[in-house]
Amino acid sequence: MKALIISADRFEDTELLVPYYRLREDGVDVDIAALARGPITGKRGYEVTANLGVEEVRPQDYDALVLPGGQAPAALRDNRGVQEIVRYFFEAGKPVAAICHGPQILISAGVLKGRTATCYRSVAGELKAAGAYYKDAEVVVDGNLVTSRQPSDLPVFLRETMKQLRAARAAASAAANFDLAL
Repeated sequence: MKALIISADRFEDTELLVPYYRLREDGVDVDIAALARGPITGKRGYEVTANLGVEEVRPQDYDALVLPGGQAPAALRDNRGVQEIVRYFFEAGKPVAAICHGPQILISAGVLKGRTATCYRSVAGELKAAGAYYKDAEVVVDGNLVTSRQPSDLPVFLRETMKQLRAARAAASAAANFDLAL
């Protein structure tokens, strides 16, 4: 299994680092993509290295997408490459997990119309204007989409994200076994 985290400078530190390490703990390979390869720095000063630039991402190589919040989504949301990656994940039905301001990227990609989601309270009006049904809850799961509001929601956000990944893993395993039987 492989997951992709897309972020930029001024990310909410825990919303990137906690999912990154939780995914790795479960044996998932994780790549971090930013507008360009290299270091990105969180709001609280933590630095991570983006091993890919957005233009290098091959979304078909990944099983899940994670979009941390903070101020990074504002820097990413209008990037055409980021939007195309998001649309690919939605069209393929692969798990997408967005927390805090992360749903701003989903709004700009035009994938939330008719979906139920949550986000940081200051983004709620924009979420509704994009045609989504806003629900003020720690975590909202709508099909392949997992959303949460803020860092304190990380435990339930990751619980539901990991459920999505395990379901994707089981489906991939079943498909492989089916192909072997043919």
